Amino acid sequence: MKRVLSVQDISCVGKVSLSAALPVISAMGLSVSVLPTAVLSMHTGFSGFTFRDLTKDLRPIMSHWHEHGVEFDGIYTGFLGSQEQIALISELFMEFGGSGKTILVDPCMGDNGEFYPGFDSDFARMMALLCASADVITPNITEACAMVGVKYREKAEREFIFDLLEGLKDLGASKVILKGINYISEQCGVFSYDAKDGRVSEYFHELLPVKYNGTGDIFASVAFGALMRGKSLQTAIRIAADFVVSAMKETMSDSEWRRSDGVKFELVIPELVRKI
Repeated sequence: MKRVLSVQDISCVGKVSLSAALPVISAMGLSVSVLPTAVLSMHTGFSGFTFRDLTKDLRPIMSHWHEHGVEFDGIYTGFLGSQEQIALISELFMEFGGSGKTILVDPCMGDNGEFYPGFDSDFARMMALLCASADVITPNITEACAMVGVKYREKAEREFIFDLLEGLKDLGASKVILKGINYISEQCGVFSYDAKDGRVSEYFHELLPVKYNGTGDIFASVAFGALMRGKSLQTAIRIAADFVVSAMKETMSDSEWRRSDGVKFELVIPELVRKI
C-alpha cells in the first residue's frame, strides 16, 4: 500500500481540507499521513472562526520523521496559512519528494474573483513559486488568475482559458488541472495540460444550481488519489468531477443542509471505490 502525505488545515466543523482529504483518499486504498498547517474552529466560510497557527510545529514534525526514516510516495498540499508555511513546504518537497514521487499542489486561496480571508497578491506570488516544484496543480479560475497575474473574468471565454493554461504551464508543473470553467450554458468544465504529450484536454459535466464549501478540496483529493492509483490524468479528472457532482446531488436532497457544511461525500464513497 502506498503511503501519501496530505498537508493542510484541520477545520473542526465543515467538510473541507483534512476532514475531506483523509477519508476520501483512505477509501481509495492509500495510507494517508497528515501534516496539519492550522486548526480552525470552523472553516473560513463561517464568520468569527478561531485560528491556531501551527507553523512552529512543522519543522519539528519533519525532523522527527527523518529520525524514523519516514518516506512518502506522494504529497498533496491544500490550505497553507502564510508565506512562511509556503517556504517550509517547499523544503518539505525537497526533503521528502524526489524521483518517482507525485507532488500535487492545490493552491487554496480564493474563489469567485476574490481571495479568502488572510490572502493577497503577495501570497499568490509565493504560491506560484511553490507550484513550480509540483508535478500537478489544481487551481480554480480565481487562483489561476492570481498566480499568472491577469485580471479575473467571471465569464471566461475559451480563448482566455487557453491563455490561462499557457501561463500556468509556464509556472513549471508538468500537469495542470484548471477547474470551474463555465462558458458553456448549464455545464461546468475542467481543462488540463499534460507536458508528457503536450496535450490539452477538457471535460464538461452538469452544472448544478447550488454551491457548497469544500467541493474543490474533494476534487483535488480524488484526483490525487486516482493519480496515485495509476490512473491517467484525464481519467483522474473524470472520476473526481463525477464524484463531486454525485456528492452534491446527494446533498441537495436535504433542504435543511447548509451550504457552508459542505457536501455529503460519505454517501457516495462506494461509487468512488468501484471506479478505482
